[in-house]
Amino acid sequence: MANVAVIGAQWGDEGKGKIVDWLSSRADVVVRFQGGHNAGHTLVIDGVEYKLSLLPSGIVRPGKMSVIGNGVVIDPAHLLKEIDLLRSQGAEITPQTLLVSESAALILPVHQAVDAAREALRGAQKIGTTGRGIGPAYEDKVARRAVRLGDLASESTLADKLDALVAHHNVWLAAAGQPAADAKAIYADLLAMRDQLLAFSGQSWRFLAAARSDNKRILFEGAQGVMLDIDHGTYPFVTSSNTVAGQAATGAGIGPTDIGFVLGITKAYTTRVGSGPFPTEDFGADGDRMGERGREFGTVTGRKRRCGWFDAVMVRQAGHVAGIGGMALTKLDVLDGFDMLKICVGYQCDGSDKILDYFPSDMGAQAACKPVYEEMPGWQDSTFGARSWADLPANAVKYIRRVEELTKMPVTLLSTSPERDDTILVKDPFEG
Repeated sequence: MANVAVIGAQWGDEGKGKIVDWLSSRADVVVRFQGGHNAGHTLVIDGVEYKLSLLPSGIVRPGKMSVIGNGVVIDPAHLLKEIDLLRSQGAEITPQTLLVSESAALILPVHQAVDAAREALRGAQKIGTTGRGIGPAYEDKVARRAVRLGDLASESTLADKLDALVAHHNVWLAAAGQPAADAKAIYADLLAMRDQLLAFSGQSWRFLAAARSDNKRILFEGAQGVMLDIDHGTYPFVTSSNTVAGQAATGAGIGPTDIGFVLGITKAYTTRVGSGPFPTEDFGADGDRMGERGREFGTVTGRKRRCGWFDAVMVRQAGHVAGIGGMALTKLDVLDGFDMLKICVGYQCDGSDKILDYFPSDMGAQAACKPVYEEMPGWQDSTFGARSWADLPANAVKYIRRVEELTKMPVTLLSTSPERDDTILVKDPFEG
């Protein structure tokens, strides 16, 4: 059996939560490998809604092991809060069901202060971050000044690293006219949480090596989407980590050949939260209709998502850079009742007659891209809750096949509602 990596193939918010939950019932281990507490995965199980932003989706399923890998940055207070919330909903979370890498870098209050101050100073050029300190925490990680989870075991190491980290950031906060961070206060808060946090601490690479030896099925759960990747996304309007499937190896501590099948989650249309280019964004009634029917508000931020037509160029590019072997197409039902549908098949930039079949990396060129659309007839019958191809209108099937052709990726799973069982399985990702 193959392992499976699940990633978003657009700008995040593609419906990964449901798909990961559906797959987690077939997995033994579920691993988060990048990002922070901004994942925004919503699961609906037996009518109970769970909202996860840091913990892997397998955490609410009995008998599954959840792992937060070294590639994730962790807000310790949020981690404990999320654990308590899920426990109140009946989830069993113990050191026997959750392991957090001792090498994972911590998000501290000073990171949140820096994040908020930077966004305020950017004004109209703001990135659109969640303000949760994730970016500054990654910066400290690569600058080799991060406090890591394992550091909590040594009070002297923790104090020394905190002093250096806070001193660094206080120089910038002072220049920005912001209050200084208090290293001693942060130190005291971390010590108060230490025992609870260290109970979950361990070596993710070592656990996963044993799991592979035992032929366990491993599900790697990505956050955000490929077009928010720090290298391959719409830079600088991106997240601060690599969101492609290759990061599963680096962020969990496994070899790249152990990732297995890569499943790209893709909405039947396109959404984006925050700032940055969005060539197929629809500012009219069609975009409003998608947003209303799709209930397009961010799980983490509550922000209204920008909505528009399916961008085949972008998804095809995401498939190439992330090694996607098949897609899970979600929210097809949102397109029910449209007389005509549009699919972006190329871009025109700067008034040129040349049509680009890729998304340019330059910020200015991205902003100048105008979509070239192909139109297809819509359908009037409902696809909501469909569980077989026979339940789908003919034009819906034609739309799906055209998406496959243009993206050069087969549809492996088709999701037709938020409910877990409203899923059409074409190919089992765990079969490779």
